[in-house]
Amino acid sequence: MAEKQKEDALYNLRGKTLKVYLHLLSRNEPVGVREVQRILGFSSPSVAFHHIEKLLNMGLVEKDNYGRYRIVKSVDVAILQPFTKVGKFMLPRLSFYAAFFTTLTALYVIQNLNALDLYALMFGSAATLAFWYEALRTWLKKPF
Repeated sequence: MAEKQKEDALYNLRGKTLKVYLHLLSRNEPVGVREVQRILGFSSPSVAFHHIEKLLNMGLVEKDNYGRYRIVKSVDVAILQPFTKVGKFMLPRLSFYAAFFTTLTALYVIQNLNALDLYALMFGSAATLAFWYEALRTWLKKPF
């Protein structure tokens, strides 16, 4: 039964409902219907409420005593695979590899300033540029 609920949640998390889910996921505090409507640019609060209700019916969101909503259950949405949550930010996973190769290349240059190996420098630079390029492409295609 749990597998069926997961499949239903993944099927229903599309379009505006996915945008609402991602917004709630990125917040560390409960949010109201009007805030969701305003931030996501929906035409009315009832549109935001409809999508929040869908999340509520899926068991992903709960309502507090003040009428605000927060995520209670996280679902592994395929569209979020290339991202990782750091605090309240969703960052491309490739940015960590890009930072790693940038740091290694910079340290290599600093430590071997007088005797740089052209092949090592080209390898480090190529890896750095490739990872930063792919991280930027992933960031520009983000669904949120």
